[in-house]
Amino acid sequence: MLERLRPGPSAPTIACMREIHDADALAAALASGEPLADTVLWGLDLRPHAAALRARDLSDAVLLGCRLDPEDLAHAVVNGALVFPRLPDALPYEPWRARLYAVEELFDAFDPREPCTYCDCVDARIYRHFRESGGADEPSLLEALARRLHDHGISEALEALLGAEARVVAFMGGHSMLRSEPRYREVARLAGRLAARGFVIATGGGPGAMEAANLGARFGDAASALDDAIGMLAGAPSYKSERWLAAAFEVRARFADVLADGSRTSLGVPTFFYGHEPPNAFATHHAKYFANCTREEGLVSLASHGIVFAPGSAGTLQEIFQDACQNHYGTVRGLVSPMALYDVAHWTERLPALPLLRALAEGGGWGDRVIASDDPDELIAFLERHGPRAADRAEWSFCAAHCAPP
Repeated sequence: MLERLRPGPSAPTIACMREIHDADALAAALASGEPLADTVLWGLDLRPHAAALRARDLSDAVLLGCRLDPEDLAHAVVNGALVFPRLPDALPYEPWRARLYAVEELFDAFDPREPCTYCDCVDARIYRHFRESGGADEPSLLEALARRLHDHGISEALEALLGAEARVVAFMGGHSMLRSEPRYREVARLAGRLAARGFVIATGGGPGAMEAANLGARFGDAASALDDAIGMLAGAPSYKSERWLAAAFEVRARFADVLADGSRTSLGVPTFFYGHEPPNAFATHHAKYFANCTREEGLVSLASHGIVFAPGSAGTLQEIFQDACQNHYGTVRGLVSPMALYDVAHWTERLPALPLLRALAEGGGWGDRVIASDDPDELIAFLERHGPRAADRAEWSFCAAHCAPP
């Protein structure tokens, strides 16, 4: 739901605006005679409903990227609607997006028998456009606006998917982890066991450790089938292998009955910033962003019930201390969430992040939410026992501390 400030006699209050994203919901609203005030019509073709809309009070309605004939559009504006027009249809993505991506949409043209058909898919076409329109550099005004609208819609759809009650555990780790490595299997099994206990598994949506966690979450506690699937994948071990994506689709076909279980959400949060490597094919939903900074902050923030940090490199290190910063200052809903570092040797010898993290956590009063272990049973018990808790930080503001109340 969108929120907006509505001024009152003393202080502003927040009013929620109903959103309508599909034609059936719009038809039901029009048939019921409900007022459209404080209603957002999002990315809809309104032309079949033009007569009904002309008969309605459109004061305070908002039309985002909807289709209307010119005279009906003018009527809506004159009668109080706030209208944001559609952007050019030549874009390979929908700026007014109201849903997450499914694997079937991102890989719409992919044929496992011809791995290079990936280049014809939605995912690859959007990435080419991203590169051609400036990539990570500041694009033109219209392109920048379109990307930001797209990412806002992704964030709203992600919030709608998870709601307030989802117990989200994220997995972070290196994209170069090979499918043939023992650690890949271990990460997949750990994610599967957590998913079977009702946790929603989220990752950065890419290859390596991220794919392992998304894969494991789909199989749950079906360990034997999971091992067979990993055996099939190991023939194309790296995301740089020509058949990396093809092998994933062969697993999807072979284990379609297992993957059809819709009770285990396996979320990927990738980015077109790293579009040179495709997202993995095992997430049930992909929240794919243009802005990597929004994606990074959002992925760490949504992991309310903890993050498992599998072995990784610079990106995983960044995520460790991004999460640590959120815990230290309680910047995400005033909460501290668990941090579980998997592979003690990696995080104490190869990349010694653990000593610094422990010093920071103990000094900040949240050492109880940090663990490092090689034992999956210990990590699972820790995450089940230690959910989010309130941060030990009192709110302070300059005005409250030094200025008289208004």
